[in-house]
Amino acid sequence: MPEEFPIVATDPGVTRQVLSDHPELMVVAFRFETGAEGQLHAHPHVQSTYVRSGEFRFSIDGDERVVGPGDSLVIPSNARHGCVCLASGELIDCFTPRRDDFL
Repeated sequence: MPEEFPIVATDPGVTRQVLSDHPELMVVAFRFETGAEGQLHAHPHVQSTYVRSGEFRFSIDGDERVVGPGDSLVIPSNARHGCVCLASGELIDCFTPRRDDFL
């Protein structure tokens, strides 16, 4: 249950809250203020991102794409990626396996 997991500030204007987890899968909500950034990074987990609200410019291994409500994308394992929030909103991310560093 989400109330089990705290809301954590990750970067300026960005918060993260684990919604559910299992050793093989984790669901996480990220909330962004306009102009906030998810810094470029990479991890071994496969990530699926669903845009619940807002507008974001994603960079995945150098390819850029603007996404809005209802859009989704998959980020392969070890792909260097990040985003800039163009209009405040929320991303729902799924990771496999789970991100133990988020617990």
